[in-house]
Amino acid sequence: MLLLILLAVLAHVALIVSFGTRSQIAPRIVSRVPRLQLAGDHDPMIELDDPTLFALSNPRDFASAIWLRIWPVAPPLFGWSEPPRWLSLDKENPAATFEQFLPQPPHPSMPSEVKPPPPMTMQPAAIGTSLPSGSSLAILGSLAGRGLTTSLALPSLPYDDVIPPSRIQVLVDQSGRILSAILLPSTDSTEAIQRCDAADQRALGIAKQLRFNPARRLDLGEILFSWHTLPVHSNNAPAGL
Repeated sequence: MLLLILLAVLAHVALIVSFGTRSQIAPRIVSRVPRLQLAGDHDPMIELDDPTLFALSNPRDFASAIWLRIWPVAPPLFGWSEPPRWLSLDKENPAATFEQFLPQPPHPSMPSEVKPPPPMTMQPAAIGTSLPSGSSLAILGSLAGRGLTTSLALPSLPYDDVIPPSRIQVLVDQSGRILSAILLPSTDSTEAIQRCDAADQRALGIAKQLRFNPARRLDLGEILFSWHTLPVHSNNAPAGL
């Protein structure tokens, strides 16, 4: 057993001596191989990796002189025949100003009835015969029995719309003179919107001039003015014409 171990050690030493004297293998010089080099920020080779190189504009192409320059855009010029101005509006009669802008009535169209209507057996009533032809007043309350001593003709007011009645509360003394006259507000919200201040002031002024028959007591009552209106044609023209 010791002999075998000794022989193995001798063989191992012989191998080391025989192969340890050989020279090391020298590496072969390699040429013509790719080299890695770090590129700078402004290296033109980096642009080759851009997928939109030939789709987008380039600061060194032939169109850079056009798209890099901001061309001045002059504002449009407008010629006016006159300086702008506000249209005048009649506050007392606003409907007269807008009446001229209303569309004209269209041409009569063909009737949709296939059969003519049956003949009327009664005489048709004239349109407008029952409409009031002028302004009027009504005396309410305890003053209705006293009567007026002055003759009065109420005027028709120039206005392009319907004017609600003006209600005036008056206090009359024993001699028939008006001691106080107060304009009463409207109880209807629709009439309150359509109230005309000029008509109310006209009714207030007329009520103060009325004279009633003498009596032995003070009377408190109301005078209701129902106004008749006449259309007014406005001559306002739009600006720039």
